[in-house]
Amino acid sequence: MATINGTADWGIVPLDWDGSQLSYMSLNYRFNYLKSANDQLRYEIVTSKGGEGAEPAVEGDVVNVIFKVETSVTGNYWTTIGTIKKSRDITNKRYNGGNAPAGHRFTVDVSQLVADQLSYSLCPINKGTWQSNFYGGMNGGLTMQDNVINKDGISGGSAISIFNVSDNGTFRRLKVSATFEIMGSAANNGALEIATDDALVSQTITAINSVNQFERDSVFYRKYNVDLSTGYNFLTRCPNWSGGSVTQDFKKPVRIDEQAEWLQFYITKGDSTDISSAGGGSDIVGAMGIEIKTYIGNTLENTFYLDDFQQNVLQSIAGGFAQVNAQQNQMFIQNISPYYINNTAALKALPANPPTRSATDIAGNWNAYTGNKITNSTTRYTANLVKVGLFSPYTVLEVSYSYNYTIDRESENIPYGYVRFHWLNSLGAIDSYTAKRDVVEGLTISRDVIERKSGDRTWYQADSNYSDASYADNAYISDTMRGGDIYKGGREVTNVNADRVQSVYTEPLNKSVATWLEEIMLSPNVWIEKDTEATKMGNTRNPYLRPSTKEYIPVIITNSDIETVNQENGLVRFNIEYTLAHKVQTQRN
Repeated sequence: MATINGTADWGIVPLDWDGSQLSYMSLNYRFNYLKSANDQLRYEIVTSKGGEGAEPAVEGDVVNVIFKVETSVTGNYWTTIGTIKKSRDITNKRYNGGNAPAGHRFTVDVSQLVADQLSYSLCPINKGTWQSNFYGGMNGGLTMQDNVINKDGISGGSAISIFNVSDNGTFRRLKVSATFEIMGSAANNGALEIATDDALVSQTITAINSVNQFERDSVFYRKYNVDLSTGYNFLTRCPNWSGGSVTQDFKKPVRIDEQAEWLQFYITKGDSTDISSAGGGSDIVGAMGIEIKTYIGNTLENTFYLDDFQQNVLQSIAGGFAQVNAQQNQMFIQNISPYYINNTAALKALPANPPTRSATDIAGNWNAYTGNKITNSTTRYTANLVKVGLFSPYTVLEVSYSYNYTIDRESENIPYGYVRFHWLNSLGAIDSYTAKRDVVEGLTISRDVIERKSGDRTWYQADSNYSDASYADNAYISDTMRGGDIYKGGREVTNVNADRVQSVYTEPLNKSVATWLEEIMLSPNVWIEKDTEATKMGNTRNPYLRPSTKEYIPVIITNSDIETVNQENGLVRFNIEYTLAHKVQTQRN
C-alpha cells in the first residue's frame, strides 16, 4: 500500500468562509451551514501532482477519487446513502495559451442523492410540536412498517415498536468524505489500490427540502438560519412579517376555531452573544419560546409565550441549571393557532423573580401564565422567536422578525364549510391557508365495460300445477333456476373509476399574497383538513397521538394555469381545483 503523490485538498464545496480560496468565487462568501438539497451541492478534490493533461503513470498517482456521501439527523449514527467513484474532470485550458494548470480536479454533485432523503413532516393537528425533531411528525416517503416486536424472548410482543422509525423528512445533516484510488506498485503490475492516506472529510452542513427560483431568489439561507443575534425569518414566504427596515401591511387571517397554524424554523446556534449580564456578559440561554402579543386595534392587550418546541431543544448543565446548548442544528415547529392557544397550550410568562427550577429542565426559566389569552375583543396578534438568558435579569432577545395575524370572525358558511389547505412550501416547511368562497364538489366517473353472454329467456319453469312436493316453492335452492334470467348479461360494468373533485375560491389577493399562494399549485404535497367519522375515532382512541377530530387528507391540485397578476382589476382570486388523493372505492364485478 502507498500514499498519493503530492497533496490533495477540497476545492469547490457548498460551504466556505471569509479568507478561504473559495471566497473569491462568491460575493460576500457563503459561510452558511444551511443549504437547499435542490440546488447544486458540489464537492471537488484538487490534487497537486502533475498537470491536468498528464495521465497517471507511476505508483501513487491518483486515478480516481471515491466520494462517500453520508446523512444523519442527529449528527451521529451516519447512514451512507451512496458512494461515487469519479475520474478526473475534463482538463482546464488557458484561454490564451492552451496550457493546463497543475494538478487534477475531481468533482461530483450530490444534491440528487440528498434530495431523495427529504420529503415533509406534518405535526398532528392541535398538537403543540411534533414528538421529536430527529424523527419528525407524520413524515413523507415510504410507509413505515409497524410490526409487533417480541420482548424479552417471549411471543407476546411489545405495544410500541422502536424499529422502522422514519427520520425527519424536512432536513438532513450532510458530510462527504474522499479517499483515493492510486496507481499501484510495479511489483503489483500497477494495479489500482486504495491509498493509505487518511480520508478528507468535509464540513458538516444541513440540507433542507427547499427550492429557489432563478428569476427571484438568492441561494443564501442566512436569514432563515436562526443564530446568535436578531433578524431571522421563519421558513415561510408568507408576506406577513415585519422587521428591520421592512414593514408589510398584510396580516395573515386566522379563524378563532383553527387548530393548526404552524411556525417552522431552523436553529443553528442556541446561545446568544451577551444575553445575560452574569459574569460580565454571558452567552448562555436558559429558555426559548414564541412570544405572542395580542392587540385590540393598535393597543397591546396580552403578552405570553409558547414553548412546546422546547421539549426538543438540546440542553446541558451550566451553573447547576439546564441551559440551551450552543449548537442545535435542528428543525423546530410550533403551533400558534388561536384554538390551540385558548384551549390546549400551557402558556408561559417571563420569570419576574428567581424561578423554581429543576436542574435538568430548561422550562424552569419560565413562569406559568395565568392571564387572558385571545379574547372576544382581540383583533390581531404577533409572533416572534425569543431567547431568554439563563441568569438574572433574564434578558429577552427577539431573534426573529415579527409575524402578524388578524382574527377572522366571519361566520362559517354552514351548508358547505370552508376549506383549509396545508402544503409543503418552497422552503421545505408547512404553510396553511383557508379558502372560503364558492365551494363546489362533485365526482368524475369512468367505467370499464365488457359484453357477456345473455341468459336463456326461453324457459320459465312452472310449478303451480305440480303436486309433487319436491317442486314446492321452498324447495328451490337458487332463484336463478329457469326464471328468465334477463337481470344480467349484455354489456356489464366490470369496474367503476371515480374521483371526488372539488374547487374553492380564495379572497381577492394583492400581488405579494398571490405570489405566496401560488405555492399551493406548485407544491407536490397538499392536504386539506377534514372532520369525519374515521378522524373522530382516531381522536377517541388516542387523543395524545391525534389531539383533534380533524385530520390531514392528501389532495392533488388539478389547476393547469392560474392568474397571479391582473393589471386591469388589481386584485386577483384563485380558483383552487383539486381531487382527493385517495380514490373513491368501488366494487369490482
